[in-house]
Amino acid sequence: MSKIPDLFVLSEHADLLKKLHDWDIAYHQNDAPVVDDATYDAAKKRALELEELYPQLAQNGASTHVGAAVSDKFKSFRHSVPMLSIADVFNQAEVADWFNKLASKELFIELKVDGVSYAARYENGVLVRGLTRGSGVEGEDITENLKTIPDIPQRLSGVFPDVVEVRGEVYMLRGDFIALNAESDKQFANPRNAAAGSLRQLNPQITATRKLSAFAYTYGEISNRTFATQSEYFDVLESWGFKTTKKYARYANNMDEIQAVYNDIMMMRPDIPFDIDGLVLKVNDIATQEKMGARANSPRWEVAYKFPAARAITTLRDITVQVGRTGVLTPVAELEPINIGGVVVSRATLHNADEIKRLNIKIGDKVVVQRAGDVIPQIVEVAESAQNATEFVFPIVCPVCGGAVVQESGQVARRCINTLGCPAQLIGELEHFVSRKGFDIDGLGEKQLESFVARGWIRQPADIFTLIEKYGEAIKKMEGFGEKSVANLDAAIEKARDVELHRLLFAIGIPEIGQVTAKLLAREFGSIDAVRNAPVWRLKNVDGIGDVMADEIVSFFANVNNANALDNLLKQIRVKNPEIVHNSFVGPLAGKKVVLTGTLEKYTRDEAKDVLEKFGAIVTGSVSNKTDFVLVGADAGSKLTKAQALGVPVWTEADLESFITEHTK
Repeated sequence: MSKIPDLFVLSEHADLLKKLHDWDIAYHQNDAPVVDDATYDAAKKRALELEELYPQLAQNGASTHVGAAVSDKFKSFRHSVPMLSIADVFNQAEVADWFNKLASKELFIELKVDGVSYAARYENGVLVRGLTRGSGVEGEDITENLKTIPDIPQRLSGVFPDVVEVRGEVYMLRGDFIALNAESDKQFANPRNAAAGSLRQLNPQITATRKLSAFAYTYGEISNRTFATQSEYFDVLESWGFKTTKKYARYANNMDEIQAVYNDIMMMRPDIPFDIDGLVLKVNDIATQEKMGARANSPRWEVAYKFPAARAITTLRDITVQVGRTGVLTPVAELEPINIGGVVVSRATLHNADEIKRLNIKIGDKVVVQRAGDVIPQIVEVAESAQNATEFVFPIVCPVCGGAVVQESGQVARRCINTLGCPAQLIGELEHFVSRKGFDIDGLGEKQLESFVARGWIRQPADIFTLIEKYGEAIKKMEGFGEKSVANLDAAIEKARDVELHRLLFAIGIPEIGQVTAKLLAREFGSIDAVRNAPVWRLKNVDGIGDVMADEIVSFFANVNNANALDNLLKQIRVKNPEIVHNSFVGPLAGKKVVLTGTLEKYTRDEAKDVLEKFGAIVTGSVSNKTDFVLVGADAGSKLTKAQALGVPVWTEADLESFITEHTK
């Protein structure tokens, strides 16, 4: 007798199904996913676990669900044979659990191409209808769009059955994806999104302008099957005029061989010119496939062995050096583009020369790259050293201005000391100044700032506020500008003249002073003059400001160039000073130190900060034994691990929602 789910289980399951439904609509209908693969997979896995524990939940649950309903923008047709999805497995134990139940142990292993599924129906060798997967029962009519893709023949070659429905994946080569984003106003997150958006155009002429590719790998309805195995079917597909992934396919007869193929393909992944997110393990014998049949939404004879969503192996093409607003030289790994968790990553930070030495990394090596939650893409380790690898030599002069580079005693950072004459430092300073957390001036991005700095129109932040007055007519004649864009920029600059004190303190770029500390200073001192004239002992008395911060603040304002630049800026702006609260935080979270990590569903990072601060909390960037609690979202990384090790309480988004409800009655 099966267990009866309690109210908590019912509520959790219903919530998971609602999320999965909304995410499926965004992914399958709107071609605009709202969560990464890891978050989706984790939610679906949990729903399936609940349905296995409580079988009564499986009716209309995740285990019976495929894709999303067809959009009303397209005509729809019923699939003559249901177009099922493939069950996912994520580790060797799950693979073994599936493999050990098989009657036939010979597997045919294919690449799991990260694209959009299609079904192409041929009658007497002629393409008569093309459909998306849709709900698995019926799909959207994309016949004319499929006809624009060279890899999908409109007429079959060789010997073919009277009726056959060929199924496969439409995808976009990474090179074509990068070129599309470079020339398009709309930026796609990854090749899969680009392929989906291109394939589901109402106007086939738009689809024809996109460089789409396609593989074939299975079939639906077929009037006469002449092949006995999956591998033979690939040969037949190629004889009909389709492309397959057979050159990458492998055979396996035991778990060791399966894992060897998995490891081999993981290492090959950066050299494969299209995105894959795992392997498809199939029983090779088709008669056995037919005997095994299918569950409600997936065949029993195949599984998708997924790659880790947050990590991938790729090739280190080069190491370049960026110069930041404080003159620090930061080495950056230039990578063979790779899809990690739904985002195409082509660069990763290497932090400093010591990190390159620690990793023992060389140009040409294959490296493990990690991207999880709020972590900037970073190289974890070398996966395979290249025989012809090139050692990186850190520059002894600034790569931007040619100024001297120094490394102060006890510091890992190397810094360009040409603070006044280095364009990179000025542009970095200006980018920081106009950023969303600073003066929030829309229309002044990196390219625009580089152009204005190169012309000598902006030499310090104050120049931004006289830019249109002095050079407005000249800007209108520049490429990418016009009457309207200059008017919009002028309006954004004028709006920014009224600025809150904490935004000003953040924007002027005091070393070590981020958004949180800027708010502390604003609350404690109440005006820019009070902050700039505060002695070091007074600053150190502020809870949250240590010795290093206090010294940096005093040094910044003591610098003549900084003082002059600030004086010029203050002539152009109006500062909104807050009430002085002397660190007496009010609210139910008064003075509590909180750290955020991971991706929240309902809030952006800044929105969550604002909510917590309204309740009196101090939101900080790192976990310590002084942290009161950590708010975690999806893909929480090292901060969560550290919090657990220190015994720091952890809040979920649901905990935050309950807290808000309780304290806003």
